[in-house]
Amino acid sequence: MKHCLLLICLMASSFAYAVEAKNAWNATKLTESTIKKIQQAQYQYKKCVTDKMRLTAKGNVDVKGATASIIKQCEEVLAQMRQRYLDNDVPAVIADRHLKKMRNDITRRVVKQLMFAKAAGKAGKAGAQ
Repeated sequence: MKHCLLLICLMASSFAYAVEAKNAWNATKLTESTIKKIQQAQYQYKKCVTDKMRLTAKGNVDVKGATASIIKQCEEVLAQMRQRYLDNDVPAVIADRHLKKMRNDITRRVVKQLMFAKAAGKAGKAGAQ
């Protein structure tokens, strides 16, 4: 019985190792110019979000709706960045993961800034009365 259990455990561990090998990271060869292009695309995305946020932050706005609108308006820049990744043989999974992380980080910052602007506006109105 123990031998049978040991054999099953060994077979399961070798199967798990095979699955790990399939998902292993294969380093890509990104050149300095490619990295600079991707960084430029990141800058363009952040600039797009900042510009749209400046237009939206004026006045009393719905923070959640305004954030969704800002992020949606700048999706084209992220699509261009994704294409740069794919053109340089970065796996789509890695590119999508990085873009998702960037989108989530920027969304959090936008929500934070819009909430701050809304609270500051309310505080200014309360102080003026």
